[in-house]
Amino acid sequence: PRPSIPRAANVDLFPFVAHLVCDEKQQISSEALEACRVAVNKYLTKNIGKDAYHIRVRAHPFHVLRANKMLSCAGADRLSSGMRHSYGKPIGVAARVNIGQILLSVRAKDAHEKFVIEAIRRGKF
Repeated sequence: PRPSIPRAANVDLFPFVAHLVCDEKQQISSEALEACRVAVNKYLTKNIGKDAYHIRVRAHPFHVLRANKMLSCAGADRLSSGMRHSYGKPIGVAARVNIGQILLSVRAKDAHEKFVIEAIRRGKF
């Protein structure tokens, strides 16, 4: 059994909330979302302790990205079919996000406000 971590943290427990908001319509890969989560998690665990906050990633990668692999060797023009049957193989998933959509929410105590904001700033990269 996993250690008991409160999945849905109560508002009274962590009154302060900060969001990472998207400012353009784009696709964000699952790898980028995970990297953001890891960066935020690492910074907050180090600075305020692992039970002092609650993170939720609110963009979900459902959109499958595909690539039509092309040959790039000598004589590839004779082997490949170009754009015929060009439906590609899946290479990953991404979240399609709109302007103003919340990507990540972090809740914490009011005292930890500056740590949460710095963690989200680091997560942006």
